[in-house]
Amino acid sequence: MNSYDNALLYTDDFIARTIAALKAQGNDYDTALIYVSDHGESLGEKGLYLHGMPYSIAPSEQTHVPMVAWFSEGFAQRSRLDTRCLRAAAAKPLSHDNLFHSILGLLDVATSVYEQDLDFSAHCRQE
Repeated sequence: MNSYDNALLYTDDFIARTIAALKAQGNDYDTALIYVSDHGESLGEKGLYLHGMPYSIAPSEQTHVPMVAWFSEGFAQRSRLDTRCLRAAAAKPLSHDNLFHSILGLLDVATSVYEQDLDFSAHCRQE
């Protein structure tokens, strides 16, 4: 558990330092950060440790993962993002399936593979 807790603390610190570095570029660039963990971790719940159970039987500790999204004011304006709308929608469950389509939408990439229903920011972008 100590290793897991330390990994979380380091990740939190790394994300904070990365956002600070992105903010420092705000005069020259419109910046954004999206962080999503690739998997969760069992720490003894239900007698399970580590990760790697088949998805169909994996406990929620392994399948529910954190996601952090941060957008500079410039990026939000350029992308027509209503950040209050995004904050309000933050509790909505998402999956890794949403990541690809959300990045395409946020970067305004026009492609036939984009699915608006899987873009977590689509309903918070103004036309």
